[in-house]
Amino acid sequence: MLPQPPPADAASLWQATSLARPSFGRLSGERSFDVIVIGGGYTGLSTAHYLARAGLAPVVLEANRIGWGASGRNGGVVSGKFRVGFKDIAARHGLDVAQRMHGLGVEAIEHVGELIDELGLEGADYRPTGSLRCAHNARSFAMLRSEAAWLRDVLGDTAVSIRDAGEVAAETGSGGFVGGMLNTHGGVIHPLNFLLGVAGALERRGIAVHENTAVARVRREGDGVVAEIPDGQVRARQVVLATNSYSDLTPATAALRTSIIPFRSAMIATEPLAGTPGAGLLASGRSYTETRRMMRWFRKSGDRLLYGGRGAFGRTDSDSAFAALEKAMVQQFPELAGVEVTHRWSGLVAMTLDSVPHLGRLDDRVVYSVGYNGTGVALASAIGRHVAALVTGAKPDLGLPTRLPLHPIPLYGLRAPAVRLVAGWYQFLDAIGR
Repeated sequence: MLPQPPPADAASLWQATSLARPSFGRLSGERSFDVIVIGGGYTGLSTAHYLARAGLAPVVLEANRIGWGASGRNGGVVSGKFRVGFKDIAARHGLDVAQRMHGLGVEAIEHVGELIDELGLEGADYRPTGSLRCAHNARSFAMLRSEAAWLRDVLGDTAVSIRDAGEVAAETGSGGFVGGMLNTHGGVIHPLNFLLGVAGALERRGIAVHENTAVARVRREGDGVVAEIPDGQVRARQVVLATNSYSDLTPATAALRTSIIPFRSAMIATEPLAGTPGAGLLASGRSYTETRRMMRWFRKSGDRLLYGGRGAFGRTDSDSAFAALEKAMVQQFPELAGVEVTHRWSGLVAMTLDSVPHLGRLDDRVVYSVGYNGTGVALASAIGRHVAALVTGAKPDLGLPTRLPLHPIPLYGLRAPAVRLVAGWYQFLDAIGR
């Protein structure tokens, strides 16, 4: 029996402010397509877009509603970074790999704007304002200065520059940082409107997109595959698994489940700040992150302030995690004391053992792309063109995502206590300034 979907979408700011939602309908009966795409998030929709461009007939099957998963729950930060730094990638795997992955990050950011222009997604509210990493101590600031110099001198990245404590304080409104690194690539977006806009545009172009159509299992049959859905079967030549952190919903994606560590990220959003002491915070409209290991991030959406962070545990929302975020937010921005928090939500980040995303084949019929490690808005949207290329017989080289195998997590059954242990250690290191 298939697991029952949760009764409602995440109670996020994005759900409350989204444009009119298209109705995608549930698929039933006996159907045939060229490619089945399991998962209706950024990766799945982008893959379908590029498969159709290649002349194929794909179908996107989403177990819940379009936007229910990570693509509708994230913070709306458009970034081209990876969880592993480019300098570390060069040291471990060679400069050519670091250059390829840096190029992939830039490509992913640019692709967001290109897709918005191509599909006419005005509701996405994409603002290419860049991002600022804020150093919480002198050690972290020294590391940022070293990173910026390496990016400029070795990779020729002119988008990065260093800001001193006064400049960071003037921009953020917080005096709690000793400096920062500005990156003018990327920006902020309404992530759910972006997703719904892509899905609606695909459907208007005749590409099949269906929600509330969970795939129970996939089996080989002849020279193709058959996907079992609640009210029928779907046949195709190939299948794409694009379920990321939510790869445990049905047995169809069980092959990916043990290679992903779901890590819950929580977010809160304030009431509109117009007319309050906090109205002038984050005036540049960028996204901001701390350098602590248990990273906190913040940004504006309209005149609301969003504040998020890692460290929420369990399979559902956590009141204690939301309370901790609100406390940290007020400590960071005392002007927000007494301001009402109107939205609280969380979602799962797909972490991998080697901290990089992976694109590849399970066999000659099954392609997968998973593991964005918290920076999936841009990369998951852009990687669809490479997934489609792999499906159609090409061999894309994205650096580590295509060169490294997707490894299963050792002692997978102990992942939850292991994540808690690592998170506790990181919190301790942050507390002592390491």
